[in-house]
Amino acid sequence: MEYTSEVQNMCPLTLAEGHGPSPIPEEGKWVESKQISDISGLSHGVGGCAPRQGASKLTLNVKNGIIEEALIETIGCSGMTHSAAMAGEILPGKTLLEALNTDLVCDAIMVAMKDIFQQLAYGRSQTAFSEGGLPIGAGLEDLGKGLRSMVGTVHSTREKGARWLELTDGYIVELGLDKNKETIGYKFLRIGPMLEAIKAGKDPKEAYESNLATYGQFDNAVETIDPRHK
Repeated sequence: MEYTSEVQNMCPLTLAEGHGPSPIPEEGKWVESKQISDISGLSHGVGGCAPRQGASKLTLNVKNGIIEEALIETIGCSGMTHSAAMAGEILPGKTLLEALNTDLVCDAIMVAMKDIFQQLAYGRSQTAFSEGGLPIGAGLEDLGKGLRSMVGTVHSTREKGARWLELTDGYIVELGLDKNKETIGYKFLRIGPMLEAIKAGKDPKEAYESNLATYGQFDNAVETIDPRHK
């Protein structure tokens, strides 16, 4: 190791005894994290790409510094979905540090990786105080029934108002309006369960109708519209 002449000419002083890092909460334990293998937990990171045309949510389940489970969700960019497919092949089995320095194909996924690394390094995880953490596979619970990402899509203009197209409940089929043409509820389609029913052999029309539901005061609407065509 090379020292400058200024440092070489200094008289040595004794450093105070080190007290180690501050402990962080990890899966129900307080851990003095000194190396990557000391980190465990399940957490989330969110990132956007440079042109801001898409975003990614990354969920990792880490045990002893190793990524055991990864969930990659993307929105807004068609190419990003394929990047997510490749990232799903790349991430499991890598250490957190390896993943941080691996090309995850898409800039938004890379930013999400940086975000989640920081979360876990500082003990900000969903399992900070859960003894033993969560089992591998718990990431799928974020998707709910039908195993589809929670997507919200709303388009609005000053001239024509808001059109709710898709919410967490599902694909919006109709909006319910009151006498003032304010939206008071909606009818929606549970796409995941409908496709599962069709796959199991149910008639498509029956599967469609059995997975329709309403929210809010839809039944009291004086008028209904298709938000995509009216």
